[in-house]
Amino acid sequence: MRTLKIGLVLPMEESWTDGATPRWEEIRELALRAEEIGFDTVWIPDELLWRPPDGQMRGWWECVAMAGAVAAATSRVKVGTWILSALHRNPGLTAKAVETLDEISGGRFVFGLGSGHAGRQAHAFGLPEDRVYGRFEEAVEIIVPLLRHGRADFEGTFHAARELEHRPVGPRPGHIPIMIGAKGPKMLRLAALHADIWSWYVEERSDLEEFGPRLAALEAACLEVGRDPTTIGKSAGILVESTSVTGASDILGTPLRGSAEEIADGLRSFRSGGFTQVEVLLWPRTLPALDAMAPVLDLLDAD
Repeated sequence: MRTLKIGLVLPMEESWTDGATPRWEEIRELALRAEEIGFDTVWIPDELLWRPPDGQMRGWWECVAMAGAVAAATSRVKVGTWILSALHRNPGLTAKAVETLDEISGGRFVFGLGSGHAGRQAHAFGLPEDRVYGRFEEAVEIIVPLLRHGRADFEGTFHAARELEHRPVGPRPGHIPIMIGAKGPKMLRLAALHADIWSWYVEERSDLEEFGPRLAALEAACLEVGRDPTTIGKSAGILVESTSVTGASDILGTPLRGSAEEIADGLRSFRSGGFTQVEVLLWPRTLPALDAMAPVLDLLDAD
């Protein structure tokens, strides 16, 4: 059994190179092929509308709806949100959507949750633009009790759940995995308190030089709240160029690249460094690039 779980981030956004829209047929084909060649999870990003510095606006398909479609189209691979924004949604309805997705997938759903970020996309949609952490902290006080215990009763500054019962429940009542995306000290503390898995993504380099200190910070947060760091999964979202097509570093940071063996070695370094799973954001987001990952997975399976 593969000791380092490998996930594939599916393309939800208009292309960074030519602005093309990823169509459902293409997304479904990628998800099914990822399932066929042995990826452990397919991940659906949650964003709304980006206005990057180059001025070229990028829109995204809605995460929950697409997660349901991918869950219904697949049969074995896990399906997860990468990372569902608490800023965009009512926490009680978020828990209900999560339970519904686990029902659709037959118990294959992984609930990735984060605070979200404000800025121009929040402003454009009329969403909150302030006190992002405080809103997330309150959302967790509702979402986690609903998913773990079936009930929440909470009155906060931003959110409320009043004798709220979580019904109906899917195939894994109380046991849907929760993955919290966290970077700063306050968010890491919440992850240490509540998450089954912690995750963060590449900002500059897809290697342990960048991710090692982040893992150390997560482990320190676990010790601070009295949690054994070995009881929480550790996930890194990285860029991978699996073919001769380059360009990821121009937009998203330095990727892991090279031959199948070189990419497998790079992934092994995350395993050796203490990570339990990796979320792969391929460049380019195409079927040939995905097919080039098949021998990488074979090499990892042979370890």
